[in-house]
Amino acid sequence: MTSELWVLIAAGVLVLLAAWTGWTLTRLRRLDQRMRRAEAALEAQLRRRAGLAEELARNHPAALGERTAERLATAAAQARAAHPGDRELAENALGRELRELPADLPGVPNGLRTDLAGTLTRVALARRFYNDAVRDTRELRGRRFARWLRLHRSRPLPRYFDIDDRLGAGIREVDPAGRSAR
Repeated sequence: MTSELWVLIAAGVLVLLAAWTGWTLTRLRRLDQRMRRAEAALEAQLRRRAGLAEELARNHPAALGERTAERLATAAAQARAAHPGDRELAENALGRELRELPADLPGVPNGLRTDLAGTLTRVALARRFYNDAVRDTRELRGRRFARWLRLHRSRPLPRYFDIDDRLGAGIREVDPAGRSAR
């Protein structure tokens, strides 16, 4: 083989490496955008859940019981005020309080119960979408060549948002006729 052939092979390898690097950087940017959108949606649903829980505790303490309403209001306030490091614990506490609510809440409007049940479902979906984006980002950044080339090294590695978002037996959607839907 001649030296010109070796130069052509080396140039071809460099072009392929540059193309792969460009594709990977574009993919990482798109994943970052996807993760930011999913995080914004998750944040909005968590704020909505805390607001609805606070409304339920403030406006309907007789249906919940005074102690339960107080615990629910406290958990909602702590979830709203939590710092990023404590957020998961505060959201878990709020979720636990919501799951422990009785299935029958006399005096609570069906609209509020339906909104709360829908928000609980949307929180679970938003968390899954966010964690899927985090998983995909971490997987791509963890590939051998991406690590060797230190792609996106200036950005922190994203963290999963891990809360217990199981739906409890207490909050169920209510159909317009007033019957609880399952």
